[in-house]
Amino acid sequence: MDNPLLNMTGLPAFSQIRPEHVEPAADQLLARCRARIAELTGPDHLPTWESFLEPLDLVDDALSRAWSPISHLNGVMNNEALRAAYNACLPKLTEYGTEVGQNEALFRAYQAVAAQEHLNSAQRKVLDNALRDFHLSGVDLPPEKKARYKEISLALSELTSRFSDNLLDATNAWSKRIDDEAELAGLPDSARELAAQTATQRGEPSFLLTLDLPSYLPVMTYADDRALRREVYEAFGTRASDRGPHAGKWDNGEVMERILALRHELAQLLGFANYAERSLATKMARSCDEVVSFLDDLAARSIGRARAELEEVAAFARDQHGLERLEPWDVAYYSEKLRVHRYAISQEDLRPYFPLPRVLGGLFGVVERLFDIHIREVDGVDAWHPDVRFFEIRDAGGTLRGQFYLDPFARQNKRGGAWMDVCTSRIHTASYDQLPVAYLVCNFSPPIGERPSLLTHNDVETLFHEFGHGLHHMLTKVDYPAVAGISGVPWDAVELPSQFLENWCWERASLDLIAAHWETGEPLPEDLFARMLAAKNFQSGMQMVRQLEFALFDFRLHREYDPAQGGRVYEILDAVRDQVAVVKPPAFHRFAHGFSHIFAGGYAAGYYSYKWAEVLSADAFSLFEERGVLDTETGRSFRENILEQGGAAEAMDLFVRFRGREPRVDALLRHAGIAA
Repeated sequence: MDNPLLNMTGLPAFSQIRPEHVEPAADQLLARCRARIAELTGPDHLPTWESFLEPLDLVDDALSRAWSPISHLNGVMNNEALRAAYNACLPKLTEYGTEVGQNEALFRAYQAVAAQEHLNSAQRKVLDNALRDFHLSGVDLPPEKKARYKEISLALSELTSRFSDNLLDATNAWSKRIDDEAELAGLPDSARELAAQTATQRGEPSFLLTLDLPSYLPVMTYADDRALRREVYEAFGTRASDRGPHAGKWDNGEVMERILALRHELAQLLGFANYAERSLATKMARSCDEVVSFLDDLAARSIGRARAELEEVAAFARDQHGLERLEPWDVAYYSEKLRVHRYAISQEDLRPYFPLPRVLGGLFGVVERLFDIHIREVDGVDAWHPDVRFFEIRDAGGTLRGQFYLDPFARQNKRGGAWMDVCTSRIHTASYDQLPVAYLVCNFSPPIGERPSLLTHNDVETLFHEFGHGLHHMLTKVDYPAVAGISGVPWDAVELPSQFLENWCWERASLDLIAAHWETGEPLPEDLFARMLAAKNFQSGMQMVRQLEFALFDFRLHREYDPAQGGRVYEILDAVRDQVAVVKPPAFHRFAHGFSHIFAGGYAAGYYSYKWAEVLSADAFSLFEERGVLDTETGRSFRENILEQGGAAEAMDLFVRFRGREPRVDALLRHAGIAA
């Protein structure tokens, strides 16, 4: 099927995308998709895998490849015209998706293929998932409920996009000009230089602080000026809310309430008690009680340590610095001072040893050895920004396995955070071949002058994490896009490869490939490495309960929704904090208003997946600890049993194939320094 938004190579034609052309091209493509589905479900068409599923995959793929670059650009090069085009298309695509999910002729054709023999196990998984998803799209509902399902889906697509837009606008709207450099006392040179560069780029004199993470985090961690820390903390913590410097301007409060109400109604339309139950219909976890018990158990194991860690910081701030009361905007600052006092190490000490070019080469070296692949950069590929680079992955025999774009640096009008997303999926039939292509996006500090981008060790972990997702997508050997790569993988298992790969950021053998001083080429000194390891689990209890706070809040928010009472967003958040939090934010703080993972991403009633998959990843890595962290045989097994299989089999079955048994929590607790 011709795709009006792609160039001749099959890769997105970013330089040719014009916002004014997006909506007409989408209308044209959707019309073609509808016509093709009508052909494939016509009375004279006998559905088989080859005559029905394969051509239907090409219909879905044409639409996916057309929309992918538009959605991607909306996140990384946001502007008013593109946002308008994106938001104009979103309801059309949602309507189409609901229409397909409720198409009874399509459903019957899938059932007919599923009843046939001679299907392999991956094909069976495609069909099982598809039939499940038809039910979850309301194919069984009476007409009036189908219509309501469609209305809810359209409203949710608009609301989640608005949540994301509000957060981006609120983040971009705030900045603080600093004319007296003395106000930046305590900030490392890298942060000052970034503030100066940001000011220059935006036509301001002196220094400019923003709410982008490369600017925000150094202020909270290093700024000696307590009033400055509080001001920046409040600006960040009240984004898109009814409080703070832009109170009410991009307020997500009502957006959250509508999202929660509509999700609950949608779940009940489908026969679930609440949206948390609906969420688990496609996940590894078998019940809401199982999820809550899992999180509660981790909290019980961690809360004592977390409280002790916070008391250590408070005592240190009081005894060494005369601070009588530790406030939330003080925690990162005095924690860093305590880390330096105790271990003589900070993230800034490590930064010169992690220039991005070296880290990237080292990352490639690690995965090349582990998974028997080769990665090289390709020049001349059309991209959306001069910072973007393009790479390809080949296997040991030279066969091209996948490709990826890397967009590493923070900039204005780019969504914060880090992520991997699908550009194209693997498809292989007798007449058609398509490679998987990924987007890898980070928000690292950019190069300053002649100096390369220097990463913190946390940044290095982020890069490894997202590349783990990328490998899961690109190394798949599954021919069917519905279960190739990350597709069809339960959300609470999809973080396994990403969290798994982070482990190599702590091993001497891999650090020798990753780390070298940006000026001298000197490897990471042994004493610095020893101090880094000693500090690895510094405040691991506090980090654990912070993630559990997010996970329990998300799950309870969706499980306990009551239409008569509304979302009770901050009531539930306060209750969760009473259970697991050790740092209690002030009343003005509006964390939920910026919690895009659950209100604008795919993690609704699924944020627990990070901890769930961390159990899998820690236990998987423990096999490398037993056999050698760069053991190629074990790496090959992980590639063959996990990365290449995608969603073609049950996630637990794949894990057992690799590990030889079901996962245990012990390795996670050991890695975090928390007793099992």
